[in-house]
Amino acid sequence: MIYPWIIWLLGASFFFYKYLVQVSPSVMTSDLMLAFNLNGAGLGNLSAFYFYAYLIMQIPVGILLDKFSPRYLTAFAILICGLSTYVFSETDSLIMACISRAFIGFGAAFAAVSCFKAASLWFPPKRFALISGMCMTAAMLGAVGGQAPLAFLVDAYSWRGALKIVAGIGVLLSFLYILIVRDKKGESTTTADAAAPLNFSRILTNKQAWLLSIYSGLAFAPVSVFGGLWGVPFLENSYHISAQQAALAVSWIFIGFAVGAPLLGWLSDFIEKRKPIMMFGTLLATLSLVTVIYSVTLDVKTISILLFLFGFGASGFFISFAMIRETFPLILTATVLGFMNTFDSICEAISEPFVGMFLDWGWSGTVSNGIHQFSTSNYKWALTLLPIYLMVAFIVLLFIKETNCKSIDSN
Repeated sequence: MIYPWIIWLLGASFFFYKYLVQVSPSVMTSDLMLAFNLNGAGLGNLSAFYFYAYLIMQIPVGILLDKFSPRYLTAFAILICGLSTYVFSETDSLIMACISRAFIGFGAAFAAVSCFKAASLWFPPKRFALISGMCMTAAMLGAVGGQAPLAFLVDAYSWRGALKIVAGIGVLLSFLYILIVRDKKGESTTTADAAAPLNFSRILTNKQAWLLSIYSGLAFAPVSVFGGLWGVPFLENSYHISAQQAALAVSWIFIGFAVGAPLLGWLSDFIEKRKPIMMFGTLLATLSLVTVIYSVTLDVKTISILLFLFGFGASGFFISFAMIRETFPLILTATVLGFMNTFDSICEAISEPFVGMFLDWGWSGTVSNGIHQFSTSNYKWALTLLPIYLMVAFIVLLFIKETNCKSIDSN
């Protein structure tokens, strides 16, 4: 059947767009610091307003998508993303920039859960890891688009002009979604409504749900923090390369993730095991990131290879979404995925400002063209947080129960 793949394509396009707007500040850090008179912590907080709204909305989004029309909710969410991006591109007020950034996060909160919900409804359970991994490939391609290609647009049209183009893409996608997508018939919302309190209690009291969510948040945050904000300025400073070279190198994180997500998902389905692939990926991501952060003599090619491996390994975290889907029945898919995504959002929301705060603590007072200048040692100290996350994630993974690729719906 072709139509399920059309549904997937549009859902994946929203996922693509979500990551495009999420990582966009990483290629305009200096512009934003100058435009809004920000230090490191201030820039981290501005970027993180996206995650504050994203965090608050995760569980409500899951419940809403399990109860009401995913078609109308998702189209509305995409439109909010696009319009809010336009407002962000126009404002000179820091307060309005924070508010519009938060509304972008509000709309983006629907992207992952709606895409995974569609995957669970339109494709068989045994293909969930592969199909959702393909969704992550689209998402990471969006993150790639938010690096070197967006940096090119920023150079050509300014950061404000580039974001206006991005805003237009969002508005167009929202209209395509409402015109083409149809809700799948046969899903009973009445049952879901009646059982909602009991169902959510079932999630909250499930140890596996908590462990998988904590693992997911810790394992993915380094990708979001390094790739979405601090990686580009770190590489510029530590390896003395241009902003475009740094953006291109960081793009390899998301390319690696885009390759790894479906490949590792397929491999996990093939061997009918989840944890070994996740362990391998977490270790590979840790070793690759540590090498990039603490080495001093790497060339651009080597940095790009290591960041590709970092992204490839980190993509293994995504199998945790298949595991939590296998732990709960289909009717709870969006709610439990929203619960899990909440932990991803918490880690992302606190980590970007934390890194900025650590940078400010070590700041020597140097300012160039109105922008705070941080030393290489500042960056290395601040970014130490990310390998620590990955090491703790690996420890948490040891306590997670293997599902052997078997869904509760098939038991």
